[in-house]
Amino acid sequence: MRAVDIIQKKRNGGVLSKDELSFLIKGYSQGDIPDYQLSAWAMAVFFRGMNAEETANLTMAMAESGDQVDLSAIRGIKVDKHSTGGVGDKTSLIIGPLVASCGVPVAKMSGRGLGHTGGTIDKMEAMAGFRTELTGAEFIAQMNDIGLAIVGQSGNMTPADKKLYALRDVTATVESIPLIASSVMSKKIAAGADAIVLDVKTGSGAFMKTLEDSEELAKAMVAIGTEVGRKTAALISDMDQPLGYAIGNALEVQEAIDTLHGKGPEDLTALCLALSSHMVVLGGQASNLKEAEAMLRDRLASGAALEKFKVFVDAQGGNPQVAEDPSLLPQAPLVIEVPAEQDGYVKAIQAEELGLAAMLLGAGRATKESVIDYAVGVVMQLKVGDNVKKGDSLALLHVREDNASVREVVKRVQQAYTFSSEPVAPSPLLLSVVTEQGVQRF
Repeated sequence: MRAVDIIQKKRNGGVLSKDELSFLIKGYSQGDIPDYQLSAWAMAVFFRGMNAEETANLTMAMAESGDQVDLSAIRGIKVDKHSTGGVGDKTSLIIGPLVASCGVPVAKMSGRGLGHTGGTIDKMEAMAGFRTELTGAEFIAQMNDIGLAIVGQSGNMTPADKKLYALRDVTATVESIPLIASSVMSKKIAAGADAIVLDVKTGSGAFMKTLEDSEELAKAMVAIGTEVGRKTAALISDMDQPLGYAIGNALEVQEAIDTLHGKGPEDLTALCLALSSHMVVLGGQASNLKEAEAMLRDRLASGAALEKFKVFVDAQGGNPQVAEDPSLLPQAPLVIEVPAEQDGYVKAIQAEELGLAAMLLGAGRATKESVIDYAVGVVMQLKVGDNVKKGDSLALLHVREDNASVREVVKRVQQAYTFSSEPVAPSPLLLSVVTEQGVQRF
């Protein structure tokens, strides 16, 4: 078998076999197939596409390129959740304890943030002492003990995906649905869950800008799950504005804790309940979404979800008192107001710009080596549809000091908001759901 023949076959619109894809991915991850040949193949896939079986075979080849986590020693149906990335997305911190409090084991491997999105692991580490690295034995023991663990991804999971991801970035082949779908799903499958719920973001702050593209990606990922025997559902949610109000690590932990107390932002609470409902159904603890949502609301109201959060933080070395006393989280010494420059109604908010603003304050990474400041960030005061008077506070910046670069961030936040003289209705948060049965728009 030769790489050039496989490239030619895909270039001509052929369907690649499981063996051909395994040969290609194995050869590339071991260094036998060079970047230039894989670049040519990726571009052929970009233009020619892949069918569902091909995409599933590519996914499994990438999942099998490194370590695969065996969760069979953990009791119950293990359900994982994945978000395609958004600004202010702290759902994992809420969904983990909420779903686990319903008796569904949540074994989660999360990433760090790069660019304008902060990773779940960075947010967890904002809690002093919290360990995001557990040994395999510790992970299994904690799962069987409390039904919840969130750890960083292990060094040798899906090495083929890491290489291909970097290559796609520099060869203009990022926006290929089969390549995105296999990248996401290979990591989830290697992480060992029995069922997967996906939160696919759409809109200005998301990777997929249109609902149609987002649904295509969701369909591809659900098809992969079905093909490889993992129950999978995907929700399409709006990312035209950040989720909740807080952007920045400790600030987002605080907002997640507020939500577990039943006092969280409406959009964040609604999305967490929707995703969690699908997880509880796939995890076999409820027979339909309505029953699941009632169970989840009960766990929030009774304090059971908050209690699970405390037990989880304690198990991983953090201080569970953080759930009752926000001052235990890192605090920025200075809070600066960002004033509105005109009257009107908030028409749109560029989520990506606000994510970038938080990163410039030190809440995110410009490079892998960047050190994160857990205390800093942006807390929005107004969302789409809100009425505003000139001089009102658009957002609060939590900063170390007031200097020229902070003043630049103030301008950036002001420019992220656009206004209308007429009232504006915010777009709905939940747009559609994709399952094996197809697409259902809300």
